[in-house]
Amino acid sequence: MDTRVAVISIIVSKEEVVEKLNNLLHNYAKYIIGRMGLPYRAKNVNIICVAVDAPNDTISALSGKLGSIDGVSVKTAYSNVIGSEK
Repeated sequence: MDTRVAVISIIVSKEEVVEKLNNLLHNYAKYIIGRMGLPYRAKNVNIICVAVDAPNDTISALSGKLGSIDGVSVKTAYSNVIGSEK
């Protein structure tokens, strides 16, 4: 199955949902290339960027599940880099 490289940008505005978010990301760990988190204390939000290499439906499923968490905003940017599954 073909995979794509994508970046999932996440803004967390409710600190109490961080554990749920981290558990969800852990479930998709095999697709995650890397992750960067930035606490923005002045605005009381956390900004997370997750780079993934996964099939399109997996990226969409993860983005949808993340976006369904109350207090989490998600946007996904897909690259044109397509390869075969690892």
